[in-house]
Amino acid sequence: VQLQASGGGLAQPGGSLRLSCTASGFSFDDYAIGWFRRAPGKEREGVSCIGVSGDSTYSTYYADSVKGRFTISRDNAKNTVYLQMNSLKPEDTAVYYCVAGLRIILSMIRVPSSYDYWGQGTQVTVSS
Repeated sequence: VQLQASGGGLAQPGGSLRLSCTASGFSFDDYAIGWFRRAPGKEREGVSCIGVSGDSTYSTYYADSVKGRFTISRDNAKNTVYLQMNSLKPEDTAVYYCVAGLRIILSMIRVPSSYDYWGQGTQVTVSS
């Protein structure tokens, strides 16, 4: 099983980055895919999650801190999830981790232990 995150880097405040997470080794279509982040000295934060097709409880989730600025999407044909990050702020600086979970219910989206697989992380730095 592998979750390969990419697309991190340095952006100016107000700028944009797009993270990608490409998965292999499991049935991608059956898994909810999300992003967590950890900023220095802070707890991990569940940033966003996209559910599986046909899930009636939710399709996408966003933390309040990123709502309206970040957009998550998935391409099941490519086993890839994207996180488009716009209007970046210095407080978005963190290591971003891609995660996959088989049965992620709405109330458990922000709980790290809910997820079965974690990627290696990609650094996002927002600074002028």
